[in-house]
Amino acid sequence: MAEQTSKQPPVLSVELIPGDPFHPRLGDLALDLAKGGTIGVVVALPSDTSASYQLRPPGGGKDWRANCDGTTLRPVPPRITHVTPQKRDAIYNRRAKRGALPVTVHYEDGGSYESTLILTPDQVELYHIQFTQLIEAKSTLEQ
Repeated sequence: MAEQTSKQPPVLSVELIPGDPFHPRLGDLALDLAKGGTIGVVVALPSDTSASYQLRPPGGGKDWRANCDGTTLRPVPPRITHVTPQKRDAIYNRRAKRGALPVTVHYEDGGSYESTLILTPDQVELYHIQFTQLIEAKSTLEQ
């Protein structure tokens, strides 16, 4: 599968924000903002006989309805599988007092996007100690 890279992270908010409506297809997962961000499988589409989407929890359970205009529905972003550092230098912003490490976020659907891991000075120091321990453990195993 070809790598999909996007510099725009997925929307993870569950606030009711006006925007382009999402019109899921039958079987799609949809996040319903009107239900506090509840995720459901679309089991029925708006039609001549039904003026709403019908959704059901992925593992089964009680169905609910969402507006036919799709304004409360959002696509469910794919889950993150792991994050890897990029082969670029980390930088420290003295004015902001933060470290920044370029990383790539990988999703279970094969997609990825570039982002930045922001670290406080305390976190930089903590990870320095932890990475030093990892390097020492690796050296011990190689001997």
